[in-house]
Amino acid sequence: MERRSSTALLSVLFFGIALLYLPILVLIGYSFNASPLVNVWGGFSTAWYGELLHNRQLLQAALLSLEVALTASTGAVLLGTLAAIALVRFARFRGRLLLTGMVNAPLVMPEIITGITQLLLFVSMVQLFSWPHRGFTTIVLSHITFCTAYVTITVQSRLQAADRSLEEAAMDLGASPTRAFLEVTLPIISPAIISSWLLSFTLSLDDLVISSFVAGPGASTLPMVIYSKVKLGVSPDINALASLIVCAVGACVIAAGYLMTRADRRRTREAQLAGH
Repeated sequence: MERRSSTALLSVLFFGIALLYLPILVLIGYSFNASPLVNVWGGFSTAWYGELLHNRQLLQAALLSLEVALTASTGAVLLGTLAAIALVRFARFRGRLLLTGMVNAPLVMPEIITGITQLLLFVSMVQLFSWPHRGFTTIVLSHITFCTAYVTITVQSRLQAADRSLEEAAMDLGASPTRAFLEVTLPIISPAIISSWLLSFTLSLDDLVISSFVAGPGASTLPMVIYSKVKLGVSPDINALASLIVCAVGACVIAAGYLMTRADRRRTREAQLAGH
């Protein structure tokens, strides 16, 4: 009975994995299709990868998306970490409930609502202050807004689990509160900060709905350009671009897995040596 149950669970697992990865493999295969028709195989060719390298619109959109993601994720980490410190270290202060609600609201707010409200805000600001004009700046500000929530939640959970007595011991030994935080607490929460930066970078790079509302003329991100092209039909150069993105993500995942495995082996080896 247990064997049948495990077989059924494995079958469901393999079906789910196949449903997720088979379309990706098909997409990579058709990126080498010589035919301009996506669903008609015309032979093996790498021409579309060369065509992609000469597609100025896609290259500019990719560069803009990377710049936005780098800037927004860095800004979100700074603001989110400060918000997490305020919520954890200052248990009672006026406006704490409001801050908590403002932090959690973007997590459950529909993106289309966020995009509309951001657009109205920027239009009102331009009328009042003549700033910011829709483009790179408005996209970055919008991405920082919703990425900060994810950073705050991630860092807050790690900061709550950190041992406060270590920082207090450093202050008892003469360190200032700032130095104790930088040299004791910050290394402890650094994995959460790094992971939240990577999460923010991914969310910003992938965002379509909010960017569509706040972007101005000549400031189209890569998801916006891809979506505009896909509405008219998937072209082979989009398949090539998607294949490159999949390969880049796969390489990052493999590298991260290798580094984690090596770190686990090192910790195991150090534990064994300590035991002897």
